[in-house]
This record gives sequence, structure tokens and C-alpha cells, in this order.
Amino acid sequence: MLLGAGRSVRMGQPKLLLPWGETSVVGHLLGQWQAIGPHQLAVVCGAGNRLLQAELDRLGVALSDRIWNPAPERGMFSSIQCAARWDGWKTSLTHWAIVLGDQPHVRRETLKRVLDFSVAHPEFICLPRQGGHRRHPVLLPRVAFLRLGRTSAQDLRSFLDRPPASVAYCDLQDPALAFDIDWPEDYKKAKKMFFGCIARPLRGRMKLKKKLNPRRLTP
Repeated sequence: MLLGAGRSVRMGQPKLLLPWGETSVVGHLLGQWQAIGPHQLAVVCGAGNRLLQAELDRLGVALSDRIWNPAPERGMFSSIQCAARWDGWKTSLTHWAIVLGDQPHVRRETLKRVLDFSVAHPEFICLPRQGGHRRHPVLLPRVAFLRLGRTSAQDLRSFLDRPPASVAYCDLQDPALAFDIDWPEDYKKAKKMFFGCIARPLRGRMKLKKKLNPRRLTP
């Protein structure tokens, strides 16, 4: 799921509609994930966001792959929960990725590294860790994703502090993971980092969090 319901208050204009190469930020993110090959790719949109809707129309995103958040002012976690409660997901799906809409500068190589890590550890909640901190995207198996829709946690951080499944960390050194685009200065930095980057190998290792009580894995 691509989170696109934010109001971009600090940026002063819709972040997902900012230019990125030959397309927009949202166009780049969708293209990047489509190239990876997910079974389904959906965008969480704020209800009434006509500008984003117009861009999604231009990009050919079907209405059936748009999730509506009626109250995006409640923050990012409200969009995540809207997605977890959405009935439009394909029944064959086993894992979901929570993708930020303001990290177009994260390279496909990094995303693929995290996805491969998740494939190798299908029962775990998997996410990258960089600089000692948890980063995005977060990949969740079905049991954890469904729990998101009814959790009492107030935000994703709290949810991951007491997860319904064990957590596996993919330690990476990609500096792009460390920030997202909030301010105009961030946008400039992100473009320089992405378009001026030189491909280099990523190093990483796995860290496993102690497994929780199996009874907590029941949805």
C-alpha cells in the first residue's frame, strides 16, 4: 500500500505531485513498485483530494485500487488502518508493504533487498534498520496486517513495540532510508541524493527479535 493521504502542510504543496524526473513523485513510486512486481498495488487517498485523484487518473491507477481515508487529518496511522480494514484486497495476498509517499529517493535496490529479506522470513514482520533506527517500508504477514485494523495502538511505532508476530530487522547502510520529504529543503536533498547517486553495494545482516507467545499470532 502506498500512503498518499497526507496534507503536506510543511511542504506547502502536495508532496506526491512534485516533479520527479519525467513524472511526479507518486508516478515514480508507482512505477518503482510496479517494476518489482507486486500482486496488488493500492494507494491510500484522502477523501476529496481532487488533485491527487486527477494525477492517479493520468497514471492509469484504477478506482478499484484506491483506498479512501475519510479523515486524513488524523495522521498516517489512520491511513494504515483504513487499508487494513479495506475489503478490496485480493484474497490470495499473504504479505503487505507499508510504503511512505514521501520517500521517492530510496533506490529500488534497497527496496528489493528488504523484499527478498521478507521472502526469506515469511512469518516475521520485516523492516529495514539503518543507523540503529527502524525504517520503512514495513512488510507484514497476513496475521499482523489484519491485526492493524483492530489494534488499540495509537500509531505504527506503538504497534511495532508490541507486535502480534516476531520482528526481523534487515540492517542496511543506505542513507536514503534515514529521512523523508517534509520541507522544501528535504525535496532538494532527496533529488540530489537520488539523481546524483552512484550505485554501490549494500551491506546488511539479519537481526531477529525474540519470538512472542504463539497465542498472539491468532487473528
